[in-house]
Amino acid sequence: MKKILIGLVIFIVVAFVAFYFSSKPTINDEGAYIPSPFALKLATSPTTDYDNTTFKNPYTGNKKVLMVCTEERNMTMANGEKFSTGNHPVEMLLPVLHLRKAGFEVDVATPTGKSVKVEMWAMPEEDKHIQSIYSEFKNKFENPMSLKDYVQNSMSDSTDYIAVMIPGGHGAMLGLPENQDLNKLIHWSHEKDMHMLAICHGPAALLAASLGGDKESYIYNGYKIASFPDAVDAQGPMIGYTPGKMPWIYGERLNKLGVTIINEAADNTCHVDRKLITGASPQAANKFGKLAANALLKEVNK
Repeated sequence: MKKILIGLVIFIVVAFVAFYFSSKPTINDEGAYIPSPFALKLATSPTTDYDNTTFKNPYTGNKKVLMVCTEERNMTMANGEKFSTGNHPVEMLLPVLHLRKAGFEVDVATPTGKSVKVEMWAMPEEDKHIQSIYSEFKNKFENPMSLKDYVQNSMSDSTDYIAVMIPGGHGAMLGLPENQDLNKLIHWSHEKDMHMLAICHGPAALLAASLGGDKESYIYNGYKIASFPDAVDAQGPMIGYTPGKMPWIYGERLNKLGVTIINEAADNTCHVDRKLITGASPQAANKFGKLAANALLKEVNK
């Protein structure tokens, strides 16, 4: 009995030590942290559930989708440590696969035209569809449009776009929520009755529409969305996904502006409220992309 107890204690100690080291975030060459091996195993996958849906009567016109991405890499957490983030590759690329299949081209923009930052540690390396579309879009990610230039010089007269898309990744919380050009783009797209597509942390960027206003004037006041839950973000340090607590809580800010987040888990929940289409996490990307593609096809076929 004593030997069994000793063996059990040793097993527990070894398991604890293994978990401790596997759940520590990994520091990179820039002094920022990527998620721990344990967190990566839980939260990422080498493949996706992209189902290669075929759409009836794909679009053949000129209207496109404008995808607004972050150009910032590192998020400074509440404890001062830096989290290496950007846009999540699945949340960018899997919906684009569906949109392209439905006939809609996608342009890429960042606030000033600097390169799109991608969470490469979340890239599904064994997914041939994602790898193919990433290779095709690599030049667009490295040389995106400048949102500032578009808003100042082209937006008011533009008829190029049918929707705006904001992918997730914690990078959507960097630079976009306080960007005045994004504020103007969101209001312009809303006035033009265009679709807004946002997934995972992407809805954080919708806070830009509140700049200079209040809850009563916020265009998404009264809307319901699917989005990455604040409660799940709070668990990030426990598994080493993030190297510290979040610097600010975006869902809470949306709630104060009258937005209701309908999901409690980071799952495949998607939601359509008027022309705002949202998804909860990378797990929702396939469903989100099909919802968006079908909504845009319905719009152009009216």
